[in-house]
Amino acid sequence: MKRYGQVIKVRPEKLDYYKKLHANPWPEVLDMISACNIKNYSIYLKDDFLFAYFEYVGDDFEADMAKMAADPTTIKWWDECKPCQQPLETAGPDEWWSDMQEVFHWS
Repeated sequence: MKRYGQVIKVRPEKLDYYKKLHANPWPEVLDMISACNIKNYSIYLKDDFLFAYFEYVGDDFEADMAKMAADPTTIKWWDECKPCQQPLETAGPDEWWSDMQEVFHWS
């Protein structure tokens, strides 16, 4: 299992809509998240930042992310979510959510 932390900004004028979407996520999107070996997925809000945490339990992250990115329902979900988000200024050219470096973990 590998833990991931990611961050992105939320557009203040879209925050209420983003919260509304995530208060009632589409079941097919949740099924795809599970099918792509993601567990314990949470998104937190602080000021204009969204922080996501999830655990990946598969053995080919890139293939699972490609599978998710090719799913028609997930694409429609992202089409709803993306206008609410703004990548960080330091994001890479192909990066939407920015991966974070884990600097501490204790269990």
